[in-house]
Amino acid sequence: MVKTLERAIAEVTSLPVSDQEQIGQKLLSHVEKLRRLRSELDKGVRSLDAGEGQELNVEQFLAEARTRHGRT
Repeated sequence: MVKTLERAIAEVTSLPVSDQEQIGQKLLSHVEKLRRLRSELDKGVRSLDAGEGQELNVEQFLAEARTRHGRT
């Protein structure tokens, strides 16, 4: 385990049990999100390696993203 995580866990153990539980749940949720993201990235890389990629119109992509997120 890296020193930063060891230090963080040591700090958390000094908190009340309810706070420890809440922090633990948030950490586990974050780790699961990272695992899913890495899995999706790996799947995308394999797809590109297999020649299944498609050309991306960057301007169109940005315009759609701005519309989705309420930015102009």
